[in-house]
Amino acid sequence: MELHTLVTLTTGGTLLTCVLAVAGVHTYAAGRAQRAELVERLSYAGQVSVTGRRRRFRNLDRRLRGTRPGRRLELRLAATGLDVTPGEFFVYMLTTVVALWLIGQAALAPFFGPIAGLLGIWAAWQFLNWQRQKRIERFINQLPELARILANATQAGLALRTAIGMAADELEAPAGEELAKVADQLSLGLSMDDALGELAARLPSRELVVLVTTLILSNRAGGQVVSALRNLTETLEERKETRREIRTQLSQVTMTSYAVPVLGVGALFLMNGVKDGALDRMTGSPVGQACVVIAFVLYAVGFVLIRRMSRIDV
Repeated sequence: MELHTLVTLTTGGTLLTCVLAVAGVHTYAAGRAQRAELVERLSYAGQVSVTGRRRRFRNLDRRLRGTRPGRRLELRLAATGLDVTPGEFFVYMLTTVVALWLIGQAALAPFFGPIAGLLGIWAAWQFLNWQRQKRIERFINQLPELARILANATQAGLALRTAIGMAADELEAPAGEELAKVADQLSLGLSMDDALGELAARLPSRELVVLVTTLILSNRAGGQVVSALRNLTETLEERKETRREIRTQLSQVTMTSYAVPVLGVGALFLMNGVKDGALDRMTGSPVGQACVVIAFVLYAVGFVLIRRMSRIDV
């Protein structure tokens, strides 16, 4: 009798464990499906972008977002304001690299194929940096107007959160878009310090850091926000004019930095055009290949040095 009772209890316990295991697996699978659906909605906002363009390479994009380089690329793309996902940018960059590889190999010599591919990767990242810097410059030019709107709103008795939402509605892109993100984060419960800190991280500049620091300190201490913003508006206007003058005076130096590597690449085409097959013979030996690599390195060093020497931080 005792043995029969023990077998019954053991069988019942085993069956209960199996039922609980199946229920747990079902709950886990349902949770993962819900999480994937939520991530899908937040990441893509459906299958269509904000501008109405249908997303491409969604599976690749999902895998890239799961990696650390993919997340860094996503943040960089967000700072540029481009309506491109990490997966789309990766495919476009890979296509450009392959095309430049084939063009360099066919037009010059087989040795220049990998070099042209590396130049394609460098050009893609330079394009992102250029777009990001252009967006930052546009945002900096809007900062005086932003500070003026916030000062007027706070002087009228509105809270800083409400003033930020008002500025997001009145200002054009990129300031309007970035402030809309801050307003959305504040509505979801994010603190003022964290929301403004993320804004300064997306579009790093001294002017924005000063504005963010002023808003954070005034929000914490409850100080005179209006007077601080009024003074900051005048300072930002002066810095805006100073930056415009410096950029105008250094425009020739900037063009020179880009002309140096272009002249080097043009010399290669000229050599190959004057005497067909000259680059094949030149890169056919290790000495010639080493000379070509050293020349490209020197052109890159010259480009970086000219850019660094002409950079003036205001």
